[in-house]
Amino acid sequence: MDNGKLKMENNCNNMLFVAKKPMFISSNKFLNQLKRKYGIKKMGFSGTLDPFACGVLIIATGQYTKLFRFLKKTPKTYIATLMLGAYSPTLDIEKIEKIETIQKLEIQKIKEVLESFKGKQYQLPPKYSAKKINGVRAYQLMENKKKENEFLDKKIEIEIFDIELINYSHPFVTFKASVSEGTYIRTLGFDIAKKLGTAGSLTYLERVNEGKFFYECEKKLNPLEYLDLKENFYSNNINNLMLGKKLNINDFKITKTGRYFVRYDKFFAIIEIIDDEIKYILNRIELC
Repeated sequence: MDNGKLKMENNCNNMLFVAKKPMFISSNKFLNQLKRKYGIKKMGFSGTLDPFACGVLIIATGQYTKLFRFLKKTPKTYIATLMLGAYSPTLDIEKIEKIETIQKLEIQKIKEVLESFKGKQYQLPPKYSAKKINGVRAYQLMENKKKENEFLDKKIEIEIFDIELINYSHPFVTFKASVSEGTYIRTLGFDIAKKLGTAGSLTYLERVNEGKFFYECEKKLNPLEYLDLKENFYSNNINNLMLGKKLNINDFKITKTGRYFVRYDKFFAIIEIIDDEIKYILNRIELC
């Protein structure tokens, strides 16, 4: 390996990896810790975890921060512990206001209720969440006591692919759920408790994975293996791609309408084919 190539590789700040956020720290504060650890300023994450939650957080640096919307991040899997009888407006342990004593339940009843949540359904996001309503975080609206009624009735379609009981130590129900993107496990916990005839708030929440993204000690990942896109192949001079020149659809193996990634040299591009025209979405993303 020549010194010039070694220098170029060492200067490449593009990384994609999975970090494990600990409990009781915000995702942004944890990201700042990672920035200091790696000495990289341009770093971002996908999928905010609540401060009390822990687990998988997808991290990207450099040019790879542009890739989040193209990554395959479903299904997402969570392990959660639900405290039956506990009421909290945040649906978790951060603002518990009341705890009621309830009778111990039959395990079979709990399993049946969990099973009933499988499939597509509509879910109401928590009042306290990072979901944006007209550009403002929902929890900010709640804290400012403004526009509350604008978003309380706006349900979103989600899907529970699988859900199972892990443990029941009254009044705590621990379950594992595999869900679609946009699903709120705090709301799921609340709805489970409601179906069991009581209030409920999460005391533990861990994100185990997002699609193929699992925590592996912050191991560096190849982004091309995690894109939710098909690979296309360009048969003409790769300098056309390098320089961002206009491309001819006849030079591609796949000509069907859609989005694709194309590898060339040490780089890749994301393109879109529409009406036999080629549009660059991202180009000259360096593989490091």
